[in-house]
Amino acid sequence: MLFYHVAFYLPRGSDHMVVAEALDFPGALSQGFDLADARLMIASAIQELAEALLEEGKPLPRPDPMVSAPDADLIELVPVSVEGGVPRR
Repeated sequence: MLFYHVAFYLPRGSDHMVVAEALDFPGALSQGFDLADARLMIASAIQELAEALLEEGKPLPRPDPMVSAPDADLIELVPVSVEGGVPRR
């Protein structure tokens, strides 16, 4: 199982969506109505990108323990399960 760092940006002002960005999985960006929804959406985005990369014979990005997002409200690790080179759902 791989764990990717996800930055969450909580709503401010008239913006009512929580934005989620995988810091060490390029292209994985999503949003949700609240933090729980954003967590589900970004996990799904990472899983789908992982499947696409593996289907193309490309490696998954390596999680980077040194990533940072100083303007993020919260950073969490999100797991991606891969079994035999294919992500599990």
